[in-house]
Amino acid sequence: MKCKLSIQEKLKDLRRWFVCVSVFQFFLIYNYMCGIVGYIGNREAFPILVKGLKRLEYRGYDSAGVALISKDNNLNVYKTKGKVADLEAYCADKDITGSVGIAHTRWATHGEPSSVNAHPHYSESKNLAIIHNGIIENYADLKKKLQENGVVFRSDTDTEVLVQLVEYIQNKKEVDLLTAVQVALHQVIGAYAVALLDKNNPRQIIAARKQSPLVVGIGENEFFLGSDASPIVEYTDKVVYLEDGNIAVMAPGEELKVVDVFNEKQNAEVKKVNLNLGQIEKGGYPHFMLKEIFEQPECLKTCMLGRINSEGSHVTLSAVLDYRKQLISAKRIIIVACGTSWHAGLIGKQMIENLCRIPVEVEYASEFRYRNPVVGTGDVVIAISQSGETADTLAAVKLAKEKGAFIYGICNAVGSSIPRATDTGSYIHVGPEIGVASTKAFTGQVTVLTMLALALGNVMGTVSHDDYISIVKGLQAIPDKIREVLKLNERIADLSRTFTYARNFLYLGRGFSYPVALEGALKLKEISYIHAEGYPAAEMKHGPIALIDSDMPVVVIATHNDLYEKVLSNIQEIKARKGRVIALVSKGDDTISKLADEVIELPDTLECLEPLIATIPLQLMAYHVAVCKGKDVDQPRNLAKSVTVE
Repeated sequence: MKCKLSIQEKLKDLRRWFVCVSVFQFFLIYNYMCGIVGYIGNREAFPILVKGLKRLEYRGYDSAGVALISKDNNLNVYKTKGKVADLEAYCADKDITGSVGIAHTRWATHGEPSSVNAHPHYSESKNLAIIHNGIIENYADLKKKLQENGVVFRSDTDTEVLVQLVEYIQNKKEVDLLTAVQVALHQVIGAYAVALLDKNNPRQIIAARKQSPLVVGIGENEFFLGSDASPIVEYTDKVVYLEDGNIAVMAPGEELKVVDVFNEKQNAEVKKVNLNLGQIEKGGYPHFMLKEIFEQPECLKTCMLGRINSEGSHVTLSAVLDYRKQLISAKRIIIVACGTSWHAGLIGKQMIENLCRIPVEVEYASEFRYRNPVVGTGDVVIAISQSGETADTLAAVKLAKEKGAFIYGICNAVGSSIPRATDTGSYIHVGPEIGVASTKAFTGQVTVLTMLALALGNVMGTVSHDDYISIVKGLQAIPDKIREVLKLNERIADLSRTFTYARNFLYLGRGFSYPVALEGALKLKEISYIHAEGYPAAEMKHGPIALIDSDMPVVVIATHNDLYEKVLSNIQEIKARKGRVIALVSKGDDTISKLADEVIELPDTLECLEPLIATIPLQLMAYHVAVCKGKDVDQPRNLAKSVTVE
């Protein structure tokens, strides 16, 4: 009589069998820009999946696809190049019945954007379908071994390798889907969030994550799956955030099962998601970006809520209270970030150095992690990331932590990977940011960095009482001053139309305004595809001045501060070379106003708080230039919300 092996015994046997293809290395090179959605229950799956994809489309929009197990028990996969709307149109005459399905919107990594490379991917028999976020680093080796064993591939993607591997194990060793997935993932080098359907087990979805987020929503005899909570929140507020190494088995009528690759049961803590449906909808605005620009006054009030008292006399950050010793004893602070977050870090550097007298370095996380940095005990590393999932920043955090540094995270997404990896930190609490070009996250990050500098400087006694009170009250007044700037929207829209012809822009600023110039240039590049460069105004003479002519618009941040006269001189140099100057000036300025071609007046505030105000018209100008040029503002080409791939 043939005895039946236990799952653990099968796994043990399979690990021995598969050791020849296993290479135990790990590279933090991945993306989660793609969006994953899943549903299993009693409702029609397709409408839920499509709506979910639209809410996740900011993560990637090269192609989209869906896999459904129909009422006739067929596993139907439909996919197409383009956006979710293209997928909807493609499926108009297809069989989209079924109450179980998975769907995906893609940002291409391996394999060019095409219908063939779009997810989901079938296994060779077409009994399995998979969707995947991430990169399988050893896919080429695995693919070669599978091809040697007769497996035929249909696409160029690393993802197809995984589903073919799962099926190969499933058939070769006669194991169920869960066991095959466990063994396959044990062989994979890289990062992933995956979901699989099995035609032969139509009332089950298996999902797994490693270094790429997945959220399971729990309803009444139904489950939802998403890269984040936005596709889920309409249907349930009960969610489980899967941890690294988790494999979830979703089957209606059963409890959520969470195990690891060794089939050991894992904790599946059910949490209540705090996400307002209105936050992930446009609310009457033509684009998410414009909505998020206009949300900034309220977002910053929320960011400061409970942290600045009503009298505007004190800043309280729990992280500073709880970890006072580690922070005040810092020999130096290193800020690691990417993109817009890096620009926020440059402003934070000046705030911390001015108020706390601690030396601060600002590093691109992508460079920091690879250059064998000198970091260790006595250093505080501040990691800034809107998503909390940015691969380079997360890798920098882990590197610094291994070397003994104290880690402080500044993120927006509650429960994301970076907050879990840090010692402490502060959320910016600005709500979901859907537009790919970051706006409210930037001002939220700057606000938190300002509060951190104030709270720490006050504890250390490195900021005078008068300066402390002045900055706190000034910060408290920022939301109203942003509202005042937003009233200029129509004028900035009219102004922007005159600059759609430009092929190049130069943005100049000094001191606290220099990072604003960098951020303004980045916004224009991201959504209008006009080349733009941010530069310290004083450095213009050391190269960029050669570019200036009558076709070169130059945006200059020239508010009243200690460097006003210097910036005035820079404007005169530009005008002498027939450059067109758009100047951001303090209200009532009557000097630069006579020199500049266009002037945008800003309400007065303290110099250190000017970035929070000056960035607003630059966001609006980038937006309106892009709209005038007919560009897709919320989903600019080649970009995704979180850049987490090398």
